[in-house]
Amino acid sequence: MSLVLSIEKRNAVLTTMSQLVKLEESKILEANKNDLDNYSGEDLAMGDRLKVDASKIDGMALSLGQLASQQDPLGVERFQFTHENGIHISNKTAPFGTILIIYESRPDVTIEASGIAFKSGNKILLKGGKESLNSNLILVELWHNALEEHNCSKDWVTYLEFDRAQTQSFLENPSQKIDLIVPRGGEKLIAFVKQHATCPVIVSGRGNNFLYVDAEADLEIALDVILNAKTTKISACNALDKVLIAADLPRKQEFLTQLAQKLQKSKVKILTDKPLSSLSETSEIQDDSVWHEEFLDYKIVLGQVSDLTEAINKINRYSGGHSAAIITANNETATTFMQSVDSAAVYHNASTRFTDGGQFGLGGELAISTDKLHQRGPIGLQHLVSNKWYVIGNGQTR
Repeated sequence: MSLVLSIEKRNAVLTTMSQLVKLEESKILEANKNDLDNYSGEDLAMGDRLKVDASKIDGMALSLGQLASQQDPLGVERFQFTHENGIHISNKTAPFGTILIIYESRPDVTIEASGIAFKSGNKILLKGGKESLNSNLILVELWHNALEEHNCSKDWVTYLEFDRAQTQSFLENPSQKIDLIVPRGGEKLIAFVKQHATCPVIVSGRGNNFLYVDAEADLEIALDVILNAKTTKISACNALDKVLIAADLPRKQEFLTQLAQKLQKSKVKILTDKPLSSLSETSEIQDDSVWHEEFLDYKIVLGQVSDLTEAINKINRYSGGHSAAIITANNETATTFMQSVDSAAVYHNASTRFTDGGQFGLGGELAISTDKLHQRGPIGLQHLVSNKWYVIGNGQTR
């Protein structure tokens, strides 16, 4: 493991990188255009994540600047104790060491993940998808320029230009010590990494998020939240896929008709369960496996449940454990829902689209974990650390 750089040096590299991203905007856009021109366009969500524009570049630069301004996540004391024999014991945050992130399509991950890993004292190995190769290589080149400007080794940020077979070989027999792997992508990628990895893996990226419209819901809030969560960014893992409607919802048919019309206006295909199958211009579910699916598309399922308990049980059975929301005016009902649903982020009267490190005040994220060890939900700067025990004595023996 490399010597940890001073916080001043880490911040200086991040500040320089923020400036370089803006200075080389035209190069980044040109590289991204090459990737977009080469992309077949078969996967709507992947195409959306692949695109870099001026707004995304501004976001990259802002994220790096915010990281540089945040407190050092290393050496933070989490616990301290003085033994009766005088030994002083403390537990402090420490780097993991080397992190491998395997991701599809999103060039901004090359910025955000590297920035968070570097600020928290970790080396990062980047394995991006072939569809974003040109974009990723120019961004890694900028990282190397920023590191060299401050006399830091380029191997803090390394890009692995591997095909699938090389990636499998590296996972099974890495040529260097890897302390943590984070796959960010679809279920096939996650299964591939978990099958072949020889070190801890944090699963990130699977959504399949649910929203429950309670009998005491404000229907205007429900409409606004569902439309926002479903239609604003279908490629996001925090997008909405399933809506459960309370059977005793007042004005239920009127609400469903209005919701269906608004969704259809946004070109969202609507699937329903049998109780809601009379809704016009919708299709009834033919296979219950659809409840498990994350769509990443203009598609949604509307279903009916008898009560809060059934809603909670259905969400816990089928969801990806990412985000779940309830729309209700009853705070007690909301509390029961939020405590009982087994998801990384739970919402009351708000859109699931907020599950994001930047929106949660973390200044960005390495990933959004649906695992429970060691961190759940958005993994920010303060979470990309392990810990170490410091024991200081003056000759004590046991």
